[in-house]
Amino acid sequence: MQLSQKEDLPGKRDIKILVVDDREDNLFSIETILEHEGYTIVKANSGRAALKMLLQQQDFTLILMDVQMPDMNGFETANMIYERERLRNIPIIFITAHNYESEYIFKGYQLGGVDYISKPINPDLLRVKVSVFTELYQKTHQLLAQEKKLMSINKNLEKEVEERRVNEEKIRLLNQQLVENNTNLRLANEELNRFAYVASHDLQEPLRKIKLFSNTLAIKFRERIDQDMEVYLQKIVSASDRMQTLIRDLLEFSRQIGQEEEFSTIDLNKVLAEVLSDMESEIEAKKAIISVGDLPVASVISSQIYQLFQNLISNALKYSKHDAVPQIQIYAESATKNGSGKLHRIYVKDNGIGFDASYAEEIFVVFKRLHSYHEVEGTGVGLAICKKIVEYHKGTIRAESIIGHGSTFIIDLPDVTVSLPANPVNTIPIHLPKEN
Repeated sequence: MQLSQKEDLPGKRDIKILVVDDREDNLFSIETILEHEGYTIVKANSGRAALKMLLQQQDFTLILMDVQMPDMNGFETANMIYERERLRNIPIIFITAHNYESEYIFKGYQLGGVDYISKPINPDLLRVKVSVFTELYQKTHQLLAQEKKLMSINKNLEKEVEERRVNEEKIRLLNQQLVENNTNLRLANEELNRFAYVASHDLQEPLRKIKLFSNTLAIKFRERIDQDMEVYLQKIVSASDRMQTLIRDLLEFSRQIGQEEEFSTIDLNKVLAEVLSDMESEIEAKKAIISVGDLPVASVISSQIYQLFQNLISNALKYSKHDAVPQIQIYAESATKNGSGKLHRIYVKDNGIGFDASYAEEIFVVFKRLHSYHEVEGTGVGLAICKKIVEYHKGTIRAESIIGHGSTFIIDLPDVTVSLPANPVNTIPIHLPKEN
């Protein structure tokens, strides 16, 4: 068994041909014919030597096999070669001195041979057949490699499709769970609101009796009670008043928003004017100056926007400074765009005591107070109601403040109607304090 490597030619450097013949002169003859083609020629002088070579090297492109060999002929060798899975794709050209009898040819093809070459070998015919079958082998391997790659891609696609199907099923289940959770949350909120309404309503009757009997005791036994008892009775009445305010605010907060009222196109200037008129006594008591700019026309629930303005103005008056005249500005900006459309931006700005900006979100939580009721009256429900109203209108509300420098409440409402005049920020006085 000998190995002969010729200088590779372009395009043929990877082609290895195994030549099997028991005669050295035949091996040399075939090598000489193919030596200028750039192939790598590996020679084996028997079928067993060929099998041994194929077990060590499996990257052959073509096998040229002599049929008539002692011990193990070409057909037997071919049969043993093709019993191995990895060797079945290597084409075999049989070389024979026999005539082309049909039975003889059929046996070679049946074993897996691809062609015959008769002896004496025609050099041109050998070169042509070797060229054809090596090219065919290379293309076959390219197709097999592409098939393998496509199978891998297909497998990955199947995996991705399965993963997507699993993910879509997870998303479907999560969406279903989300819908169920939202439904349960809505029902729970409705139940909580009903409970709060009923509980608050039922609390008013015993509270009225506490106030009534406390006042009756204070009047009826006015001459018989000492100073300490009078103070205690006053504290009972004061606590009852705070309790009544808290219950009233709780009832207001738990009321079903939008249950009976519908949205309509409203001029917010008219709503604000009505609020300021109704709050005239409170404004004058604080000697407050309120100035407003032009407000937009918007699709709202009038009574809720009324309450929104009322709560914000009441809040500004409540948290005003003791040593300064309260000044409240209410104005709007032209509709600005956000991700979902246009917005009307409304500002309510005061010069009050302000608050720590870190509490900007907490002040909208129901019953959340930054000051005790001894410092400032209130229940901590007003701003929570404001947030509930604005969110029901598909808007947002936020607050900006610096301690000692006032607060600004910024309300964004969807713009579904008309735009604002050209210069809305210039304010004009609406309510001035009366002269003493």
